[in-house]
Amino acid sequence: MTILIDQPDFGIEAGFNKADDVEKEGVLNGGFMMPHTNSFGHTFRDYHVESERQQGVENFYRTNHIKQTYDFVKRMREEYGNLDKVEMSIWECCELLNDVVDESDPDLDEPQIEHLLQTAEAIRKDYPDEDWLHLTGLIHDLGKVLLHPSFGGLPQWAVVGDTYPVGCAFDKSIVHHKYFEENPDYHNPAYNTKYGVYSEGCGLNNVMMSWGHDDYMYLVAKENNTTLPSAALFIIRYHSFYALHRSGSYKQLMNGEDVENLKWLEIFNKYDLYSKSKVRIDVEKVKPYYLSLIEKYFPAKLRW
Repeated sequence: MTILIDQPDFGIEAGFNKADDVEKEGVLNGGFMMPHTNSFGHTFRDYHVESERQQGVENFYRTNHIKQTYDFVKRMREEYGNLDKVEMSIWECCELLNDVVDESDPDLDEPQIEHLLQTAEAIRKDYPDEDWLHLTGLIHDLGKVLLHPSFGGLPQWAVVGDTYPVGCAFDKSIVHHKYFEENPDYHNPAYNTKYGVYSEGCGLNNVMMSWGHDDYMYLVAKENNTTLPSAALFIIRYHSFYALHRSGSYKQLMNGEDVENLKWLEIFNKYDLYSKSKVRIDVEKVKPYYLSLIEKYFPAKLRW
């Protein structure tokens, strides 16, 4: 199968040093040429520009911010942490996402499998020796199968969108922060302080994040005994935690391992975000490579 869409501005800039780890003139690490506009012709992650999706995205975040409470997240982790919904392979899950469109994303309205392959292939070109990072790019959004009827058909507000800690104050850097004022936790003194139920340096692994595809896919990978490194699990779990890796919020909760893994997440995030363009992917051509990585790092069938 070949997915035919327009060509982006990806390319190689001669003499660019990947070790510089900088963005300049639209070039990311390793020569990845980031496009200047998203699928709608606007700048990336602009939640205020007038567009055909802007109002829908804002409505999404209003519902998300009101309903994502500490108690709600606790219930979801207990229910889905059992991994008793479906048994299937990683690639079968990729194919299941063919009909999924993320309503929270202001940059993309293509089926999710296209975004998975765009991200993975962009990373593969610039980091050819980091095969674990290629696979992480492919699977990072697989938790969006929570939208599928086989997984309970959760509403979009409980699956996609930017993530953030619950159980402590909602930082003002979170997109559409004003809607948290209608969240019960916003007025609960147990949850509305800087640390809330946590402590300084406790480690993000001990922090409950808003429920969605990130946390779910992290649980799936971890409980199925993947051999991916801890940095991969960190990327999967926190790639939508923009308040941390774009605004620097909540760093008071991080420990030493988090600090090291954040370096990889910051690299990954550039590819996750800026590969959301019109790009041509020959799925059948790249499929054998990714199947080999799946076999290397995962069992044949996973519990979901």
